[in-house]
This record gives sequence, C-alpha cells and structure tokens, in this order.
Amino acid sequence: MSAPPAGDLLTLDAAAQNLLFRAARTANTFTGEPVTDEQIRAIHDLIRHGPTGFTSQPLRIVLMRSAAARQRLLPHLSERNRAKTATAPLVAILAADTAFHEHLPRIFPHRPGIKDRLDADPAGREAQARFNAALQIGYLIVGIRAAGLAAGPMAGFDPAGVDAPPRQSVADRGVDTEAVPKAVE
Repeated sequence: MSAPPAGDLLTLDAAAQNLLFRAARTANTFTGEPVTDEQIRAIHDLIRHGPTGFTSQPLRIVLMRSAAARQRLLPHLSERNRAKTATAPLVAILAADTAFHEHLPRIFPHRPGIKDRLDADPAGREAQARFNAALQIGYLIVGIRAAGLAAGPMAGFDPAGVDAPPRQSVADRGVDTEAVPKAVE
C-alpha cells in the first residue's frame, strides 16, 4: 500500500502550492509594471500576523519606488545586484529592529518581565531580532508570491552605506513614505 501524494495531504490547492513554492524562483529581471499601493497593503495584511517569538514583529521595511531613490541605493550594492535593482518597480530594504523589545509591554502584555530581561541582554536581544525578522522576511516573500509578484531577495550590499544617516529628509531622498507599511498595532 502506498501513501497518498504529498500534495493531497495539504490544504492549499495545487495551483497555490505551485505559485507559492514549486514555481517560485529568485527573480533577476522584472517587468515595467508598477506595484500598486493596494498590492502592498494586501501583502502586508496577509503577512502581518505571521508568528514570531513573543509576537515581536521586529522587521522594519522601507519601500523605494522612484528611479531616483533606487539610483541613490545602487552605489551601496554589489555590482551583480545593481542592474536588477535599477529596473525593479519596487525595492524593499529590510532590517531587524534591535529595540523591538520596547514595544513588548503593549503587544505581548501577558509576559510583563520580558522587556526588562531583553534590556539586560543586548546580544540575546539582537539574536532574537535577527531570527524573528528572518521569519518575517520569509512571510514577506511568500506574501509577495501570493500577490502574483516576483521577489528577488539578495545580499551583496554595504550595510554601512545603506544604514548611513541621510543628508536630506526621507522625502527629499525619493523614498516613498506613503507606501511604507505601518507598524502592527
């Protein structure tokens, strides 16, 4: 007697399984079709409650839509990542907020001592932030795929250059502040 095919044991239908996982590949080229604010909101609504330790939600996202904003980012990317970033209709800079624990009394109130414990352990707090942000990045990629969009996650950048304090306001640098997902309440 043989076991049923693995796909038959999953709740998602075959088309959704293929869209999210089997046909998902890292995109290296993009169409010129814009990513709408409605698509961004739908993705955020889908992924925002994905499980993380302490419901900490430490991922912070800056979305860059304009060509001018992407051009300012390009010098901080490795050569192999510049062309695809320059032509992507939307670029997301993802970061782990190592001060995420400041929000825990509000979003995880049933564990009142956790903020103080993490305050006293900066290395543990950073590890928690990075781990849980990585989980959220996975949810984000699946959410992007669920919206029928392509994702091209990459490393290969200069973190100090990307993190450098701006010389101008965020709006003057061409960052689309209206499209940035709001913090989960």
